[in-house]
Amino acid sequence: MDRHSAVESLNIELPVAGGGLKTYRLKGPTVFAKPSKPFTRVAYAAAHVVADPRADIDPWLDCAIDWDTTIAYRQHLWRLGLGVAEAMDTAQRGMGLDWPTSLDLIRRSLDAARDVPGALIANGAGTDHLAPEAATSVDDVIRAYEEQVAAIEKLGGRIILMCSRALARVARSPHDYQRVYDRILSQVREPVIIHWLGDMFDPALAGYWGSNDPMAAMEVALGVINAHAAKVDGVKISLLDKDKEIVMRRRLAAGVRMYTGDDFNYAELIAGDAQGHSDALLGIFDAIAPAASAALAALAAGDRARFNAILEPTVPLSRHIFKAPTRFYKTGVVFMAYLNGLQDHFVMVGGQQSARSLLHLAELFRLADRAGLLADPPRAAARMKTVLALHGIEG
Repeated sequence: MDRHSAVESLNIELPVAGGGLKTYRLKGPTVFAKPSKPFTRVAYAAAHVVADPRADIDPWLDCAIDWDTTIAYRQHLWRLGLGVAEAMDTAQRGMGLDWPTSLDLIRRSLDAARDVPGALIANGAGTDHLAPEAATSVDDVIRAYEEQVAAIEKLGGRIILMCSRALARVARSPHDYQRVYDRILSQVREPVIIHWLGDMFDPALAGYWGSNDPMAAMEVALGVINAHAAKVDGVKISLLDKDKEIVMRRRLAAGVRMYTGDDFNYAELIAGDAQGHSDALLGIFDAIAPAASAALAALAAGDRARFNAILEPTVPLSRHIFKAPTRFYKTGVVFMAYLNGLQDHFVMVGGQQSARSLLHLAELFRLADRAGLLADPPRAAARMKTVLALHGIEG
């Protein structure tokens, strides 16, 4: 993990609060080592999709994907030793990516994974083809879950059981959540990952598990998970609260993993403590994949100091990308892929490239450079200048 000394410093004028510009000098990239042996943590990157900017569609209403570049990105993650959490919220599930396109994405990713020895992939199953307002009962939610689970299992895919907006709308008590999860978990072929997504990521999920009190909700979730431990590989919680994650982690049944979804505190949660650690299923691993891979390799080699040294500079970047309103973090993830040449444009499904301000993107650029994550500084600077010009800043 060393700065590439051959890279010359570059200057770029970036906007700052108040309307002015300030010169920023790029530091240059870090050279991250590729993994040479398996990690000691299971690590999934929730992967984004690449929109097709040339498609003749209405971007706010329709969904068009550049399939070649989308699949190439997954191959990039697999080469780094990371798993792919497919068709999750990072892929704009529920924010532009509909169920038919999600299933097509899952099919294509599963096909690609078969050509990569050891490729790890798990796939989001939810109820998003059922509009929340169209759900009239818990039975409607159960049927919707069953349909998506069956479709993914037919393709040979493993399941990440996503939260349901429809269930959050129709449930009247914790018992309704227990009924739904008991039914689905009793039917799945292989152990699943249960995803508990906090309302900071999706306001429609407020009160999930039957309570607005996270600790009361946790009791319900733990009851479901531990009662079906043989059918649960793990639980991913995205509450952005490390203490709650640790409390839940210590109460999981033996053999059930905790997959951190905490994009604020992932480094210390993955490192763990004397009583255990979290594995990872993180949207930020899409944006910081080379650093995540190198850090996990260091941890596997027993070098916790190096693990911390690699990940520590990425945390300010992650906290910026996931700042409130957190659900717009996908814009930062895609912007990172654009800056690093992993896609040729900054266009998103649903027009979501407009969800963050130019000031936000400028600060992301600075933080990514400080973390050593702009692989080709001249290219990144040129692409940042293109975005600046589109916002009326040229020079």
